[in-house]
Amino acid sequence: MSDTSNPAQDTKITLSRKESYREVYANSVQVKMSVWDFQLIFGTLQQEKPDEVAIANESAVYLSPQQAKALWNVLGQNLAQYEQTFGKLHLEPQVVTPSGPIH
Repeated sequence: MSDTSNPAQDTKITLSRKESYREVYANSVQVKMSVWDFQLIFGTLQQEKPDEVAIANESAVYLSPQQAKALWNVLGQNLAQYEQTFGKLHLEPQVVTPSGPIH
């Protein structure tokens, strides 16, 4: 007998990869937002000189505000598990880039 009060328990989820699927490495993420969505821009950051940083953007992903919050929750849970297993993470000083509305 299934719990009809929670249809998500009965939902079968199938994962697949589109032909366009690809994996990229990113050590830089920029976030832009508008009233409709969040844009995550992934790239690689290189610092060859102490006073110069170069960021090469690779790809961007748009998320609805609801999906952005779900991502925030799942990342928080996974980071907590990671730190419990491997130890506390310490962040380097961050480069702050201006962000504005996305039209």
